Amino acid sequence: MKKKTINKSSLDLVEQVKTNYRASQDIGLSRCIQCGLCTSNCPAARHSNYDPREMVKKVLGNDESLFDDEDIWNCFYCYTCQSNCPVKNSPSQINQVLRSLILSNGGKTKRIYEFISYGYSFMDYGVGMIPENILDNIVVEFGQEYIDFKKDLSEIRETLGLVDYTVKGEGLTQIKNILKESGFEDRLNTFKKAGESLKNKDSIKLKD
Repeated sequence: MKKKTINKSSLDLVEQVKTNYRASQDIGLSRCIQCGLCTSNCPAARHSNYDPREMVKKVLGNDESLFDDEDIWNCFYCYTCQSNCPVKNSPSQINQVLRSLILSNGGKTKRIYEFISYGYSFMDYGVGMIPENILDNIVVEFGQEYIDFKKDLSEIRETLGLVDYTVKGEGLTQIKNILKESGFEDRLNTFKKAGESLKNKDSIKLKD
């Protein structure tokens, strides 16, 4: 069943999440019992201050301080929370809705700018690739071992009988056309310009 278009400004956070197209029709947000299984199994919670149980609690309490919460940006959508939830709730989907609301209202542009290369990789290769800033951190964390792995990746895939994961030819052309016609490319460029503007302002402040 197609969801109705609703004026989100008149809704509390629970309804904004449940009526958003990113949320499953049967999302169990209202059934959440705050058991904490989502947090206990969350990789982001293990390595940062992100707490999916607390995020859901704030949504249920219509706590709009979430829009200024830096920790919700540490979720990387692995869906472990959803697979472990006894009432079929999905903090991962809730997180996606919250971020989209923030970005649609002009907030946290710097955070999306950090992942801008991921979006452009769809235009260039037809698949998402590790954002540059994250790749730099991985290299620092794992050192030469990771560099050697990346260098040998094509050979490893060939040995395993795996084809090239990038899209080429007509398939790539079709993907580019879809991303362009859907407004994806324009949205990427908008975030890129906004991010570069913020970056320049930060540079000016540092020089001062």
